[in-house]
Amino acid sequence: MVTTVNSINTEINGELSRSCPSKKTKMENKVTVVLGAQWGDEGKGKVVDLLAVDSDIVCRCQGGNNAGHTVVVDGKEFDFHLLPSGIINQKCTSVIGNGVVIHLPGLFEELKKNELKGMKGCEGRLVISDRAHLVFDIHQQVDGLQEAEKGKNSLGTTKKGIGPAYSAKATRNGIRIGDLLGDFSLFEDKYRTLVASYKRMFPALELNIDSELSKYRAYADLVRPMVKDTVSYLHREIGSGRKVLVEGANAAMLDIDFGTYPYVTSSNCSIGGVLTGLGLPPNVIGNVLGVVKAYTTRVGDGPFPTELHDETGQLLQERGHEVGVTTRRVRRCGWLDLVVVRYTAMVNGYTSLCLTKLDILDTLKEIKVGVAYKLNGKKIDYFPSSMVELSNVEVEYISLPGWACSIEHVRELDKLPAEARAYVKAIEDFLQVPVKYIGVGQGRESIISVD
Repeated sequence: MVTTVNSINTEINGELSRSCPSKKTKMENKVTVVLGAQWGDEGKGKVVDLLAVDSDIVCRCQGGNNAGHTVVVDGKEFDFHLLPSGIINQKCTSVIGNGVVIHLPGLFEELKKNELKGMKGCEGRLVISDRAHLVFDIHQQVDGLQEAEKGKNSLGTTKKGIGPAYSAKATRNGIRIGDLLGDFSLFEDKYRTLVASYKRMFPALELNIDSELSKYRAYADLVRPMVKDTVSYLHREIGSGRKVLVEGANAAMLDIDFGTYPYVTSSNCSIGGVLTGLGLPPNVIGNVLGVVKAYTTRVGDGPFPTELHDETGQLLQERGHEVGVTTRRVRRCGWLDLVVVRYTAMVNGYTSLCLTKLDILDTLKEIKVGVAYKLNGKKIDYFPSSMVELSNVEVEYISLPGWACSIEHVRELDKLPAEARAYVKAIEDFLQVPVKYIGVGQGRESIISVD
């Protein structure tokens, strides 16, 4: 018998199909993704907490402790920065994926704070990727120095060291969790090399290297039981039929590629970051839920076409308690900008939407919605990549009547005032994406599920 390349391929393919005949079917559409559709602070944490009830695993795929998610349970407020918001659900395993950059002191402080508030049973339910990169205190110092160097052109970063950590990753002198858990002498060499490179750039940097290394020797023992190869783990769990929920940190307009660059974060917080940040193939993604605040906010600098500098903007800020969870900075507020949401829907492919904070509009007699941009008097059919162009666009609005009553206790769509339903329908009609959930209050129970 003559063996040919074709016969070998046929034999191998046949053996593969016999050993895992239904793998493709088992893996497909098992992952639900929750992404912010604006500049962040849309209330993703609350949505993830809601969906975690029907999930087995909740994952973070990118970002660091520059993100802030608030979840209110039984009147208690839990703040999450590195931990997936679904960790509050004791039946869920929480995964911090390879695309996340982790500040270990911040992680353990976050665990302690939330446990003191009543969060229970985290031991054994938190899994951390060995491929995730570490954020060190020196990254945070460098972040602050880089911002100071920019002067009036500063970006308004959180100074949490996220940008420098991702930069180190890209220039291949970053340090991963797996390095910390391996031969500590090699970790020490890498750490000293990293510090030396930053000191050459910023001679004024002050750091007690020996003290930092001593701290990280202790952190290695603390974090070791939580660490595993999350790529194999997730594929195995999804293949066995477990439901996975992915929580994107930050939001699409802060994406390093598609956001309002350079006023962005340093990771891909759009759908692509889910795949690269967890090691998942596209065919496992099922529903992509875009979280949209009923108006628009952003923290930090950068163009904001629908921003309000009047009493209405102040009213939205006060009624919405618009203060950053991570930075405590007051958020800038403006009308809902559907040009922004349509653009992020193109990038992310939302299958449905969650409209949050609709109740904040309760007292307004008239509500405006941005539906088009004009540049130099002409309507444009694209979202500008140039911040100069975006700063100069003229927004075209539609006006809708307000409902002028409280909707905080409404739990069914048909019990909403007609004007509120019209507002939701206007959003659906413009975006051609259905609204599946409507947030009308702070607590996890304050959500209307739309059939």
